[in-house]
Amino acid sequence: MSMSRTEVAPAWSNSRSGNPRPILEITGLAVDYGYGEDRVHALRGVDLTLHEGEVLGLAGESGCGKSTLVYAATRLLPPPGLISAGQVLYYPEDGGAPVDVLRRPESELRAARWQDTAIVFQGAMNSLNPVYRIGRQITDAIAAHRPESTRAQREDRARELLSMVGIAPDRISSYPHQLSGGMRQRVMIAMALALEPRVLIMDEPTTALDVVMQRQIVEQIVELRDRMGFAVIFITHDVSLLIEVADRIAIMYAGEIVEHGPAQAMYREPRHPYTLGLLNSFPPLHGPRQELTGIPGSPPDLQALPTGCAYHPRCPFAMAKCVTDIPVLAATAVAGEPDRRVACWLNEDEALLPDALHKV
Repeated sequence: MSMSRTEVAPAWSNSRSGNPRPILEITGLAVDYGYGEDRVHALRGVDLTLHEGEVLGLAGESGCGKSTLVYAATRLLPPPGLISAGQVLYYPEDGGAPVDVLRRPESELRAARWQDTAIVFQGAMNSLNPVYRIGRQITDAIAAHRPESTRAQREDRARELLSMVGIAPDRISSYPHQLSGGMRQRVMIAMALALEPRVLIMDEPTTALDVVMQRQIVEQIVELRDRMGFAVIFITHDVSLLIEVADRIAIMYAGEIVEHGPAQAMYREPRHPYTLGLLNSFPPLHGPRQELTGIPGSPPDLQALPTGCAYHPRCPFAMAKCVTDIPVLAATAVAGEPDRRVACWLNEDEALLPDALHKV
């Protein structure tokens, strides 16, 4: 019995032809940490849609809610995290009615994990069991979901997966400490792909890796996506990395999405001052040297958010309205941008956009 899918035209080919099909739809998701009046609103009404075969980047500073969003959407949020509102719809491959993940019975949820949705957790050394060989850790996951498979079939599949991510099959008997950081991260990717999921969530998979290894991991992900057709949610604080790998990017700040749109368009013409600040926090790969400006100040205390726009104390373009009124995520005022959404009062009127946010 073969453990791998026959090579066919990837499912995402239809979505790229102008008819995108949703695979995961998050609506009004809210998450609190703690209880009572002292609870922290970590997520506040987040809406996000992942389409088949695309790479969706999720970026923002530490503490903005990126990991909380995906852990809540997959019901892996540890206590004292509490999902207080929202809906997460998963659309089956057979075209049947969508299933709300947040209300799915635990038995069905366990069966669906690693088959429908898989996660590459941040920190590979902490995710791998140090006392088990990597081969066993891969085959145990296969055995749990495919009990009808034989031991030989599971080991063959483990070797196939290691080869797929650029690791020699004979390293199947290695312990995690015998592998480099990049190899351990590749093992985590292999484990996540063992059951050929439709959605792969990657929580800062390149953290603590050198830039050469980061490049190799990103190229590996893109190559595997093109070959197998799964969709990816790629979480990182490095927006420059997302420009190369993502189809769309969602920027998060203080538990909300403040900008959302095609990756290249956001890179060329950021519409939110926070997005501009993130882009200016990393050196350009080409062109003359330029001074990095970064973002002044620190992210806000989620228990004591400022009035109006949460970003206005750090924003160089803040207006009086920003201090009193909360902007909503809406279409930009610039014509010809149907796929862009921004939560910023500057986008209420194209004439208000400063040159830095209106590059042509």
